[in-house]
Amino acid sequence: MTESVESGDQHSFTGPLSGLRVIEVGSIGPGPFCAMLLSDLGADVIRLDRASGAGLVGPNADFRTELLHRGRRSVAVDLKNPAGPEVVLSLVDRADVLIEGFRPGVTERLGIGPEVCAQRNPSLIYGRMTGFGQDGPLAQAVGHDINYVALSGALSMIGRKGEPPTPPLSLVGDFGGGGMILALGILGALYERQRSGLGQVIDASMVEGAALLATAFFGFSQTGTWNRERGTNIVDSGAPYYDAYETADGKWLSVGAMEPHFYADLVSLLEIGAQLPDQNDQSEWPAMKKVFADAVRTRTRDQWISAAEGLTPCIAPILEFDEAPHHPHNRARGSFVTVDGLVQPGPAPRFSRTAATVDRRPPIPGEHTAQALASWGLSSTDVDGWLASGALGRSERESPS
Repeated sequence: MTESVESGDQHSFTGPLSGLRVIEVGSIGPGPFCAMLLSDLGADVIRLDRASGAGLVGPNADFRTELLHRGRRSVAVDLKNPAGPEVVLSLVDRADVLIEGFRPGVTERLGIGPEVCAQRNPSLIYGRMTGFGQDGPLAQAVGHDINYVALSGALSMIGRKGEPPTPPLSLVGDFGGGGMILALGILGALYERQRSGLGQVIDASMVEGAALLATAFFGFSQTGTWNRERGTNIVDSGAPYYDAYETADGKWLSVGAMEPHFYADLVSLLEIGAQLPDQNDQSEWPAMKKVFADAVRTRTRDQWISAAEGLTPCIAPILEFDEAPHHPHNRARGSFVTVDGLVQPGPAPRFSRTAATVDRRPPIPGEHTAQALASWGLSSTDVDGWLASGALGRSERESPS
């Protein structure tokens, strides 16, 4: 079973970033993912949502189930209200990090750009998340994950032979090349700040982050070890011993037996050795794939896993989202947690002394406006004034302080 917790208003802040204060200017995709990573590791993250009209982009319409927002408190701010920027700058006075995901120049126009923030707090790390970067011909262009991964060169390599490039969910641009790279940049800047005492601006571009993830393949493509045609290489579904195959029960089995000794065990498991030419004879790969597919289809997915015990064929079941949390390995490690009834991946990586945790569900916009600001030392007089002016908003179900 997954670890189950009921979230409360008191965050444990047990992780290695305990004591770090982060402002997240509400955005979508990579910015929230970066803030989630920092929050999972113990940072106190206040998310600034719109005081009115806050919405989600994508299939989810309920803030309480938007898992990228887990672990933090929400303050509702109207940045177009004359007093709105002062709310943010008052938090900047007390913050270590600010994360924003607007197009270049927007926070400057709103009065919360990096120069203004640095004047208020010279040690602030200012993280900027965009698709194309803060400058360059496309800096102001609009786009989404697929566009950034396309421009990076990575998307051209993903897909099966004879088929169009395949969008890899939003994993390569938004999350791996975006939010995770920004989090890495923030941690790097925090380390440098220990020497200089100064903050700096992090310019994280999803185009550049996606390209960085594909570094090895840029190398392969220039040394004659990577075919330009998709689906004809070892790890892009070209090799018969590195692919996904349907099983007898309509489920799927992953196969990744690249090394000769693992390949030998795979061939033995499937009982197809007599039918196969040399492992790396690429001219024979299409025919070999049919042999592999026909063999795998003779048993169910779980039967293959059982049959492989004691061998090293590098196979694993391709689990559905609702299966993965219940796999014995994932259960043994507590890889998934359940918070307020929502099953979700737990924090990663693991720390030997300062365990990372998730103990607060995603907030409703404005759910913690007064109590979050008070916990950062803002006066009740200022908060009441901003509420009266409309610079701040609050949810009807704001948690008590």
